[in-house]
Amino acid sequence: MDCLYKNPNEPIEARVKDLLSRMTLKEKVGQMTQIERRVATPSAVRDLSIGSIVSGGGSAPFENAMASDWADMVDGFQKSALGSRLGIPLIYGIDAVHGNNNIYGATIFPHNVGLGATRDADLAQRIGAATALEVRASGVPYTFAPCVAVCKDPRWGRCYESYSEDTEIVRKMSSIVSGLQGQPPQGHPHGYPFVAGRNKVIACAKHFVGDGGTEKGKNEGNTMLSYEELERIHMSPYLDCISQNVSTIMVSYSSWNGRGLHSDPFLVTEILKEKLGFKGLVISDWEGLERLWSDFPNSTPCGSDYRNCILSAVNAGIDMVMVPFRFQLFLEQLTSLVKSGEVPLARIDDAVERILRVKFAAGLFESPFSDRSLLNTVGCKQHRDLARESVRKSLVLLKNGKDQSKPFLPLNGKAKRILVAGTHADDLGYQCGGWTISWFGSSGRITIGTTVLDAIKEAV
Repeated sequence: MDCLYKNPNEPIEARVKDLLSRMTLKEKVGQMTQIERRVATPSAVRDLSIGSIVSGGGSAPFENAMASDWADMVDGFQKSALGSRLGIPLIYGIDAVHGNNNIYGATIFPHNVGLGATRDADLAQRIGAATALEVRASGVPYTFAPCVAVCKDPRWGRCYESYSEDTEIVRKMSSIVSGLQGQPPQGHPHGYPFVAGRNKVIACAKHFVGDGGTEKGKNEGNTMLSYEELERIHMSPYLDCISQNVSTIMVSYSSWNGRGLHSDPFLVTEILKEKLGFKGLVISDWEGLERLWSDFPNSTPCGSDYRNCILSAVNAGIDMVMVPFRFQLFLEQLTSLVKSGEVPLARIDDAVERILRVKFAAGLFESPFSDRSLLNTVGCKQHRDLARESVRKSLVLLKNGKDQSKPFLPLNGKAKRILVAGTHADDLGYQCGGWTISWFGSSGRITIGTTVLDAIKEAV
């Protein structure tokens, strides 16, 4: 309690200012850095004051690791962070986008494209609350969800991550934010991060902005729209997320009228932070800086000029950078840019203030470690029943047989045989889809669950 920032009774902003005043440039730059689990050594986390660790899709402690194994791993990293000079806890992030889908045995919910078909905002909120419990049980306080893209072209390979092509449906389903983070109390400041205790997680609205509107549905492509159309179609769901006090927002790989989002100060700083009043942290996507293209006439990939990528992204308003692997180079280059005056120290301080604000709001200074009492929520009956309810509500019957007077469904309960066709009918991995155990998903018994064939055999 000798330092004001360690006192939980002090206001968050006072704690942020006090801690920031004690930090060196090295510690500030470290806080802005998010690195992959596989390169996160205890010494790197402790000595460089690393702010965050991420598990990329499929990056688990070991194959079929359970929630308790994840909690052991995350707690180990957290101990290293707390051993740093100022003892700043780290944020561990994971893509829990349809349940805690990276973890063996967790409850898998339908993808957003299915949930959008339900039009049920209350259901989305309840799924968020269930997901938060299972994520927290694994020791993880942060999920990169929800994706609030408005998919305007089904050729986009990630359209299953979008609730709808209809902006209003996407806005409605953003209620999952309150499920993940909890309901802010009346009078909570607009746009200010909020997490309602240890049973909730830090949420992340993504990918800002226009990722679902690219030409011909090209992934990481270019969205060609006027600002008014971009705001009306693609930005509206972010207003709903910010009104629910979403704590973080992830920037898109895509471009808007040829301008890469990761280096666009107009959209990231002037619009998101200033006009929309977002007070949380803005995070890059996985190796988002490497994907930038330089503004020079020869259109050289910015990845070959990493220093320039860092300069443009940080000055555009990116607060935390998902480096994964090249973090030593990132730390060196960003430090050099600050010392040369190319990145103002005020920009660094703004970024670190936002990062610390989220950490204090999430209660990580008071409760940095996992809560093992939550382990029994992982894959529990209540959550699986909720998943079953969401599957039922998401089903869309296009046509019930050739003759309306003789509907095909429901099936005749006295039928002696039912043909279940297609290899996917008995493939749990394919039925779960992408972002399940690994980034792309895979086939086979990749987790605990019931296939369509299993269920029909049980019912008939």
